[in-house]
Amino acid sequence: MSFADDVRLLPQRTMRSLLISLSHRRSLARLAVRSPLTRPVVARFVAGESLAEALPAIAALKRAGLHTTVDVLGESVTSPEHAAAAVDRYLATVAALSERGLDPNVSLKLTQMGLAIDRDLCRTNVLRVVEAVRGVGGFIRFDMEDHTTTDATLDVWRSAHEAYPQVGVVIQSALRRSSADVDAIIAAGGRVRLCKGAYDEPGSVAYRTRAAVDANYTRLMERLLLADAYPALATHDPKLIARAIEIVERNGIGRDRFEFQMLYGVRRDLQRTLLDRGYTVRIYVPYGQEWYPYFMRRLAERPANVGFMLRAVIKEETRRMRGK
Repeated sequence: MSFADDVRLLPQRTMRSLLISLSHRRSLARLAVRSPLTRPVVARFVAGESLAEALPAIAALKRAGLHTTVDVLGESVTSPEHAAAAVDRYLATVAALSERGLDPNVSLKLTQMGLAIDRDLCRTNVLRVVEAVRGVGGFIRFDMEDHTTTDATLDVWRSAHEAYPQVGVVIQSALRRSSADVDAIIAAGGRVRLCKGAYDEPGSVAYRTRAAVDANYTRLMERLLLADAYPALATHDPKLIARAIEIVERNGIGRDRFEFQMLYGVRRDLQRTLLDRGYTVRIYVPYGQEWYPYFMRRLAERPANVGFMLRAVIKEETRRMRGK
């Protein structure tokens, strides 16, 4: 058995916690970004390091009948200048999508907009992007980060949603508070992307077993569907997808009243199956140089990908050594 296989067979919770911990290691991020060995694997999950690289991938998804939402990668900025640069990247992205007839639909993280520096600075930066999206008749969604940012994210979301109704937010079924948050968002006329959650949260605020997270996902999903709140059901789990289809068919909910969302490069087979069955499928397309934290969270969600990555790296390194 290879080292890659040994790593893949670690307990999934141990592997997930390890990978999420490593996602915060800036030294590893610098090493990973510089290494040519990681690029072929990263390309599976990230559409490119620049807007010019990402646009053809987005256009190809549109030709395949898939909708998209674009994430300009970056988070946890530590200076107003870096936050302003992130805003500029989003403004350029929104303009480019609109000019090319692609979905003017983007997703952003508030810590990329300066949330950790100053909430008012973040709000100002976010509203600049919201205004750009409004100008092209698009849609913008605020990603949810770890539980320490939930209240602030919802606060900024409420301000943005009042300014422009086509602003949505993400809710994680892993968090115990999400039931109350979903009720409040429905009451405000907001749109939710429901996901399980990609952060290693403490048991005091989050469900710690897959069964509990899935059960809460099902409860929240049914509530959103019955409320006719056009939820975005973000999951690659066939059981949860089957449950969603059962709910909509039993209640006569039209396929134009919700959508499935999946990550770029993940379960392409399932994306195509749902599309062929007449469901709306939107792909979350990330791009940018700051891909390391996002990439590590994707590995944490599916530890089998770690073995895949390590085997690819080992194979490439072996080929290089033989070439000497």
